[in-house]
Amino acid sequence: MISKIERRNKIKARIRGKVSGTAERPRLSVFRSNKAIYAQVIDDLAGRTLCAASSKGLEGGTKTEQAAQVGEAVGKKVLELGISEVVFDRNGYLFHGRVKSLADGARKAGLKF
Repeated sequence: MISKIERRNKIKARIRGKVSGTAERPRLSVFRSNKAIYAQVIDDLAGRTLCAASSKGLEGGTKTEQAAQVGEAVGKKVLELGISEVVFDRNGYLFHGRVKSLADGARKAGLKF
């Protein structure tokens, strides 16, 4: 039987085969732990992280609300760098709940994907 982690890694590999970030259109990658959610914007060609945000310092609200705040924060940081379009990498997670909330927050900040 395949474990939950192995299943996510297979999905993640399938997504990463199709999704890659460039300098003009970087990749917005999401990592979700039990306690926090993290987002980083990555230029895969240069192999560097352009900016990142997490729910580590946030207090109050549900995890879903915190994810929306992280999405808005990373969206504002990316727009300050002069980038308006990104490729969304859900990193093997379902586009539902906290991941969807983060994406909606980034869209609310003005990002397009």
